[in-house]
Amino acid sequence: MEHENRCWWCGDDPLYVEYHDKEWGVPLYDDHKLFEFLCLEGAQAGLSWITILRKREHYCRVFDDFDAERIAGYGKRKIAGLLDDPGIVRNRLKINAFINNAKAYLDMREQGLSFNEYLWGFVDGKPVLNAWSRPEQVPASTPVSEALSRDLKKRGFTFVGPTICYAFMQATGMVNDHLADCFRSANRNFTPTASDRR
Repeated sequence: MEHENRCWWCGDDPLYVEYHDKEWGVPLYDDHKLFEFLCLEGAQAGLSWITILRKREHYCRVFDDFDAERIAGYGKRKIAGLLDDPGIVRNRLKINAFINNAKAYLDMREQGLSFNEYLWGFVDGKPVLNAWSRPEQVPASTPVSEALSRDLKKRGFTFVGPTICYAFMQATGMVNDHLADCFRSANRNFTPTASDRR
């Protein structure tokens, strides 16, 4: 389905367009998928999201479909193999962050904390609906993403700075930052559903 108006950042790359149309800004409540997105947003740090999007399928494969229990148990041999894998971003700090984050995620689960409820608690359980008219109005971070970043770091997560957290919030629908003239804008007649996400 063709739409005349989309956000500026997705351009005409088919993969990016599909991600924009079906995933970005659609509320996500699944603990496992939220953990995956938090890891991938950290992997994206300093790079463009399309770089990670093109590698996402491979990331899922080599990181055991983001099974936190398996990732938390990765040892030197597994890490060495990942550092040799051209299908991911071969950065030791980012790979270690996946392992740290898996352990922190499991710690929260052992404490009886739902990752979904924890994250959505920062926006009172419902998406923040913005209606920016120009790209330069969209913030890189907000007081909420700063608070989320601080709390995640306290819990042992890494590569979760305020900018990464805000990008995560946008991607998972905690915030709807589609521009006002985009067909996916919060002010338009578009109702996302769980089936819109992969």
